Amino acid sequence: MDVLIIGSGGREYSIGLALTRDENVEKIYFAPGNGATDALGENVALSDFSALADFVVSRGINLTIVGPEGPLVEGVVDVFEARGLNIFGPTAGAAQLEGSKIFMKNFLARHGVPTAKYVETDSLEVAYSFINSLEVPIVVKADGLCGGKGVIIAQSHDEAKKAAGEMLSGNAFGKAGTSIVIEEFLDGYELSVFAVCDGKDYVVLPAAQDHKRLLNNDEGPNTGGMGAYAPTPLVNDAIYAKLDERVIKPTLKGMQEEGNPFKGVLFIGVMVVKGEPIILEYNVRFGDPECEELMPLLKSPASELFYKAATGDLKNASITFHDKYAVGVVMASKGYPYKNSPPAEIIVDEIYHEDLKHNAHIAYAGVTRGEDGKLYATGGRVLVCVGVGESIKEAQKRAYMLVGQVHFVGKQCRTDIAYQAL
Repeated sequence: MDVLIIGSGGREYSIGLALTRDENVEKIYFAPGNGATDALGENVALSDFSALADFVVSRGINLTIVGPEGPLVEGVVDVFEARGLNIFGPTAGAAQLEGSKIFMKNFLARHGVPTAKYVETDSLEVAYSFINSLEVPIVVKADGLCGGKGVIIAQSHDEAKKAAGEMLSGNAFGKAGTSIVIEEFLDGYELSVFAVCDGKDYVVLPAAQDHKRLLNNDEGPNTGGMGAYAPTPLVNDAIYAKLDERVIKPTLKGMQEEGNPFKGVLFIGVMVVKGEPIILEYNVRFGDPECEELMPLLKSPASELFYKAATGDLKNASITFHDKYAVGVVMASKGYPYKNSPPAEIIVDEIYHEDLKHNAHIAYAGVTRGEDGKLYATGGRVLVCVGVGESIKEAQKRAYMLVGQVHFVGKQCRTDIAYQAL
């Protein structure tokens, strides 16, 4: 089959890389892709949804996979499905689970899914009153999409009120913040759990743990993610069982009942508090950088997972995973996450170490191919070095060995990814 992947980041590169190892897949297209995806398939300079659907029809493409949340919330799946095309991802109605934190929190409350105590409001008076009723820290969230940056964990009541005021005024996140969610802070450990769904049935992938903070020991500002590992030993069978019964099943049932059957990736942000999983948020696509660790752990053909989910046939899928671990280390540009950095040439040393050749790889993200044919770092998060091993320690060692082979001016990365598990 031929596949189109919509998106341009490390997540989309990783999905493409998994599909290149799949004998069922003949050709891969990326729209728009990045400077390195042209080594995996063909980049297509299209973004209009109707034009993309026309392209799929003209090339006889069998499956489209949507990577990022933006096109999902904006309705790309609706456009494709109206034309009878196979596409992996939720409709705009179902994508509200990420597109609106207010919709998501109210949905959880309606269907009895455990979540933090909260209020949703566009009133400063209501916001201040609820803030005063909570103990610090306090979580303040913009309602709409903010590229992973619309959540403030305030360490004082005054800081929470300031964040609420800046969001509601439109100064902090524009229209995305003119309604907000304020909720109690949950003290536990955070997990990323992904369920690939077809509207009725689902497959749960190995749980991952992301490292959001810029600096070692989870210090510094929040980022889009500085690395991740999977599977995490912080999840046991009891937690998976609770997620099945209390979270995934009622969510899929509720979405069906409300006329928005959920198809695609349900990304569950979980806080485990005293052994009980509490839902922080839903996203409607793979996490980035978690996707970069999950794809190499997939043993069965990637096309089967995506195609059967897109066509409502997961019950007949046989999805298996390697009994291994993967660790991914993000290498970011000098100014990340504060400002853009000038383009910097990426040089990767030739790898002679056989072990590293077969058990580590780079997933490229914020890169551009210059007219000279060389790759340049042009984004905040430039690439992810992924190591796979029989243990987390072995996977981590391989990931950092690969980090040592990659060079560009101003590169920065954490040196402790997976430290919580180790």
